[in-house]
Amino acid sequence: MMHLVDVQNVSKSYQSKIAVNNLSFTLKSGQVLGLLGHNGAGKSSLINALLGANNYQGNISVCGLNPVNQRAPLMQHLAYISDVDVLPKWMTVKQILRYTNGVHPSFDLAKAKQLLTKTDIQQGSKISTLSKGMKVQLHLALTIATDTKVLILDEPTLGLDLIYRDTFYRHLIEWMQDGERTLIIASHEVNEIEHLLTDVLILKQGNSICQGAIEDVLQRYIMVEATHEFTEQLQVLKPLSSEPGLGCNKWLISSEYRDQVSEFGKISTPSLQALFIALQKESR
Repeated sequence: MMHLVDVQNVSKSYQSKIAVNNLSFTLKSGQVLGLLGHNGAGKSSLINALLGANNYQGNISVCGLNPVNQRAPLMQHLAYISDVDVLPKWMTVKQILRYTNGVHPSFDLAKAKQLLTKTDIQQGSKISTLSKGMKVQLHLALTIATDTKVLILDEPTLGLDLIYRDTFYRHLIEWMQDGERTLIIASHEVNEIEHLLTDVLILKQGNSICQGAIEDVLQRYIMVEATHEFTEQLQVLKPLSSEPGLGCNKWLISSEYRDQVSEFGKISTPSLQALFIALQKESR
């Protein structure tokens, strides 16, 4: 199966500042990558490189195309949705449907209209009058109807209420199941997207501090809930984090110590959010 996204030894610098440092990963159809990191971690620089908006060192192929040298044909297969309001406010919904149908060779107008029937969006409404949630739904409907193969989302549900978020992610799942596609989600809402992810790439100051299939990543660590009498034994194991609980502490440690701590208390698999926070603190 061809890699829809192939990133090899990619770096990006702005004068003396390294924004992305020697990153490599590949994505095939069906994979969903969570691109995680605090502000300034390098997420935007990597996304811009994938979109062909930045020059970079290394090699990137998206759908077999170079993002910089073959950007025009690539845009037929690659789409991007951010938290920035980019749809033309002066247009009506009907006008932007007609415009997109005229400029995008693979746009399916009937499909876009069918997707919008599942929302409260009216074709006669001006985009400027739509709520943020409706604008995100409209943008997603336009994107899905282009039959794009690679979709990059950058904080797509920022500022949306729970109902709009649930609808948005349900439509994404339907889109993923409807062909050979891959998805990259950059988000601070780690708990919100964890159930969607097959893979994760955590960045810190442009460097990868954790990456791989999400199941493999989470199996590298365990969460131990232990009473205070085991504090000294657990501290020796160099835990990534320790948080107070009710009558106990929660310790995040390497899973290689599972047998050693099996009698200390309850052992569970950590959440991606707990691991993300601990790794960010550890790498300071």
